[in-house]
Amino acid sequence: MSTTPALSTSGALPRGAVLSGRPLRGFPALWHFATEYLLLLPCGVAVALVWANTYPEGYFRTVFALDFFVTRVAMVFFFGLIVKEVVEATAPGGVLHSWRRLGVPVVAAVGTAAVPALVLTVSAPALGEAFIARGWAVTFATDLAVAYFVAIVIFGRHPAVPFLLLLALSANVFGFLALAPAAIDPQVQSLALVPLMVSAVAAAAVLRWSGVARVWPYVVIGGGLSWLALFAGGVHPALALLPIVPFMPRAPRDPGFFVEASPDAPDTLNVFERWCRHPAQIALLLFGFVTGGVQLQALDLGTWSVPLAFFVGKPLGLLAGMSVALALGFRLPPHLGWRDLVVVGCVSSLGFTMALFFATVAVGPGPVLSALKMGALVTVVGAPLAFAAAWLLGVGRFADRASHQMWETASRDSGA
Repeated sequence: MSTTPALSTSGALPRGAVLSGRPLRGFPALWHFATEYLLLLPCGVAVALVWANTYPEGYFRTVFALDFFVTRVAMVFFFGLIVKEVVEATAPGGVLHSWRRLGVPVVAAVGTAAVPALVLTVSAPALGEAFIARGWAVTFATDLAVAYFVAIVIFGRHPAVPFLLLLALSANVFGFLALAPAAIDPQVQSLALVPLMVSAVAAAAVLRWSGVARVWPYVVIGGGLSWLALFAGGVHPALALLPIVPFMPRAPRDPGFFVEASPDAPDTLNVFERWCRHPAQIALLLFGFVTGGVQLQALDLGTWSVPLAFFVGKPLGLLAGMSVALALGFRLPPHLGWRDLVVVGCVSSLGFTMALFFATVAVGPGPVLSALKMGALVTVVGAPLAFAAAWLLGVGRFADRASHQMWETASRDSGA
């Protein structure tokens, strides 16, 4: 996020671990590092895995009590922060500015959603477990938090990171829409969703045009109406701030993606980030806990169709979708080549907690859910695969020194 610094080329503690001119030490430094790189999420998953496999009754009883608050309320703020970064990257001067650049990751997201789903529906029957294909929507998922961490370690300050965020956010939105529950009558859904969402967007627009700079009216009025619209319409309300954050006033010129903003930056977008950064981290910790409680079991042959769909389908889907986008006249951001895109495709194969969550929504309790969750858990292997691809292709921190210096120079010049 704009207060998140890039990793140094030496891999040392980031620049943000300095407060008031003094380096942080001990627990404050550890907390800063954990929150900067979203490490509370895997901590929550680790606790969930241990608890679910030692005392499952107590774990699932606790999850039942927390699920609604965590997944439908608290995660609203994490997704809001991701949208904030996308807004900055697509604003004038941003690496994804102009519709020709913005459209590439959005169109490519269709490929990263559709191709893995096709791979799953074909591979599951071939591996003797056709019933697993019922969870095809799971393959839409990309774990934004873990993918973000892996991307900044590999790429640092590079257009590949905001490209990945928009790609993953778009694919997850497609997943939420695909999993919208059919329990509510479609006519009721349309009657509830459309007017409430129109009211939410109109309220945010009026606040913007009226010059309102405070964060709370946008979050409470616009975000509240949007949340009610999605919830009543059968769409997951974690996306409530997605149509609201773009209306928040921003600085005329942001210091840049992953460039630390001034602590007293007065624009609404930066105030929003400062206000909800740490609550969003706690939400990630709880989200990992709520979704990560997989009861470990032997991987059946058919279960491998899930990670196969991610590891093969995501990179192929990205390249296919990108080809379509370029054929339609869209353009890649500068300094983003095909080798970077291959690595981005590998990073996007990290389904992990979002895939666990989508699996829970897609199918009810039973062997299908167990197989999907086990497969989703295996997608964490996408992280070492991404590092291996970056090393083999000489991408990001593995690029030769001349290429790295050229990119750093271009970054400084663009932010000048």
